[in-house]
Parts: sequence; structure tokens; C-alpha cells
Amino acid sequence: MGLLNDKVAFITGAASGIGAACVRVLAQEGATVVATDVDATRGKALEAEIIAAGGKCLFMTQDVTDEDGWKACVDETMRQFGRLDIAVANAGIAVFGPVLEMTLADFRRQNAVNIDGVFLTAKYCVPAMRAGKRGGSLIMISSVAGLRGSGMLAGYSASKGAVRLFSKSMAMECAAAEDGVRVNSVHPGIILTPIWEKAATRSGGGLNAPLNPYDLASAGVPLGKPADPVEIANGVLFLASDLSSHMTGSELVIDGGMTAGSVRRR
Repeated sequence: MGLLNDKVAFITGAASGIGAACVRVLAQEGATVVATDVDATRGKALEAEIIAAGGKCLFMTQDVTDEDGWKACVDETMRQFGRLDIAVANAGIAVFGPVLEMTLADFRRQNAVNIDGVFLTAKYCVPAMRAGKRGGSLIMISSVAGLRGSGMLAGYSASKGAVRLFSKSMAMECAAAEDGVRVNSVHPGIILTPIWEKAATRSGGGLNAPLNPYDLASAGVPLGKPADPVEIANGVLFLASDLSSHMTGSELVIDGGMTAGSVRRR
């Protein structure tokens, strides 16, 4: 459909999961996509895939907690493409486990990626959008865990709740500046991404075994199944495009009904 023809999009955490799906969907709709991630191997492979399919993509290695790296990545984006229209603050990590067993170092590491990374996305991408004088769309990936409490995920919920309200406040700043930049948050539920496998690793909380998203969805998602990352990417596409031109400070919840209520299955 070409909903994003002639637009430039910057996507963090783009090498896998929701981020990679966003790269594919936005590129298919005509955007030039700047994809960043700490995983250079997967990121470069995704770049090659998009280009081979006739799309436009540039991959750059980026740690979203590194401010100097942010300046370098956005400067390079502007040098090569001359503008920035869309930014998707997707990079994030989850550390599972009870608060009383979580180390302060892990709590801070999670916040550095999930909160500092979002802050730096706004700090460096919004001025680039303003420079083009055509407005823009800043999309922050939060979670249903940012809307309600979740046992074993208190630290993650705290970080994603922060993303939710940071998004709303940033929307008000941009509205007050009359810069045409819209800011919205997306709240996925249980999605088929590597996050569930990482729960059993030391960095993911060290649970006894990986979590099964199908079992989790069967028990807690009214639609009874986890979402494919492309279903989240389609929501991001809506917010990135002019179809959502009157939306800012809003929450797009894509959770199969999790936050709406519960159902009793036959």
C-alpha cells in the first residue's frame, strides 16, 4: 500500500522479535529503515534480507544505554538520508523472578535498557524530526505489564509503567512545542519472541526452565493464543502512518484481551 513512502524510520532492538517484525513491515510499506541492535550478526542478516526483497535498510550496531552511540547513530541517519520521520523505541529486556531475589545490579540493568533507552530515543530522535519541519511519530514499546501488576515481573512492570507515562508526558511536550511530533505507546501481551527462552538464563532471571508462551496464553489470554510479532508490528505501522494522525499520548493495547478481563472456557 505504500503507507510510509518517502519516510525514514529508526528502530531499536531490531535484530529479532517485535523489532525485526517492525523492520519488515515498515520496509514493506515503503519506509527507509534504520535498524539498530547490539546483535550485529542478526542485524546484518536482516539488513541483507530487506535489501534483497527490494526494500531500503541500514543496520547499525547500537547499545541504547550509550549516549555517545545515540548521537553517532542519529547523526549518521541524518547524513545519509537527511531526515527522520518515525522512531520506534523497541529495545528492552526482561529479568524474571521475585523482587527479594533480584539484585540491585539487575534492577538497574533492566532500567538502563528499558527506561534510559527510551529517554535517549526521545532526546536524540525528536530534534531530528523537528529539523525536517514535517512532524513525526515516536512510538514507545511498553507492555501489558506496564498497565497492571504481574508476579515475578515487578522490576519489569516498573520499567514498562515508566515507559507508559514517559510517553504521555513526551506527547504533551511535543504538543506544546507545536512541532507535529506525535508520541504513543504500544502494549503487547504474550508474544512469540525470545524473551521466554531467556527467562531461564542468568541475565533473564535464572528460572529453572524457559517459559512456554503457548501455555501462558492458554491460561491467561482470552483469545487463547500468543501473538505473532507481526501482529504488533501492524499496530506500530498504524501509529507510524498518517492513519493515526490525530493520536498522541495514547496507548495501543495488543494483548488478545488480557487487560479486558477473563473468560471461562468450555
